[in-house]
Amino acid sequence: MVDVLETAATSTSAPATRAPRRGAGLTPYLFLLPYVVLFVTFTLVPAGYGLWISLHDWDYLLAGKPFVGLDNYQALFDSASPVFDFFWQSMQATAIFTVFSVPLLVTVPLAIALLLNRSFKGRTFFRAVYFAPYVLGVAVIGVLWRFLLDPNLGAVNALLGAVGLPDDTAWTTGLPWAWISLVGVTVWWTLGFNAVIYLAGLQDIPRELYDAAKVDGAGRWAEFRSVTLPGLRPVLLFIVINTILASSNMFGQAYLITQGAPGVETRTAIMYIAEEGLRSYRMGSAAAMSYLLTLALLLVSMITFRLFRTKD
Repeated sequence: MVDVLETAATSTSAPATRAPRRGAGLTPYLFLLPYVVLFVTFTLVPAGYGLWISLHDWDYLLAGKPFVGLDNYQALFDSASPVFDFFWQSMQATAIFTVFSVPLLVTVPLAIALLLNRSFKGRTFFRAVYFAPYVLGVAVIGVLWRFLLDPNLGAVNALLGAVGLPDDTAWTTGLPWAWISLVGVTVWWTLGFNAVIYLAGLQDIPRELYDAAKVDGAGRWAEFRSVTLPGLRPVLLFIVINTILASSNMFGQAYLITQGAPGVETRTAIMYIAEEGLRSYRMGSAAAMSYLLTLALLLVSMITFRLFRTKD
């Protein structure tokens, strides 16, 4: 009996060591390798090449591409430069679109998600209806609404006239109607994506929290403020950042619906960068504009992360 106890004590105090598995340390890197290859090939290399282009007077149709250093960047801050006014006007247009579209694309999908998260007949059908426009490409959306909003032959003005409202609204050629058209079309087109993300976040909030709030006598608004919003904080951060970046890079809607009209009032930064690089053959200047826009978006993203940061 004593021998058995001594043997058990020895085995408990000195567990047997296992030989380390060789090669296990490389397994995670092998799984990451395809992504790393794609990221380096299609993100880091083009980004570095674009930075190199921005330091040159780069015309891809000419053999000579002289090095100009930071001249392309300095031209963006020189009021005497031919690109100064056009670039900052396009940045202003981008800011206008972002300021008016982001709040709507954050709040309207949240309201729809709160409604669609309830149990009612036909809920699946309405979820599909709200998400359906998002599956269409920007080319389809742009051409469709270009014809619908045409000031002369569009169906929108025709319907307004049929109910006794003004039927001569310049939806694509006048202000502020051009901005209303672009923001309205974008909200209609993309709100389904944000609503689906909100729905996923709402379903991850434990039901016990709502039950506890009801026991404490909380109403609908108190539940939303104290349970729903804190539970959606990570989802809300993702949606805000993603929506800001998408709105700041808006191109297809303005290019197809308003074509920058009236004048160049709705020509966004991405539109002007594309024209500068692909139509005017000044790739160096366009690359410098792209990096300045990137820095602006990084700054906005950092501020947003700062606002959403919570203390332990």
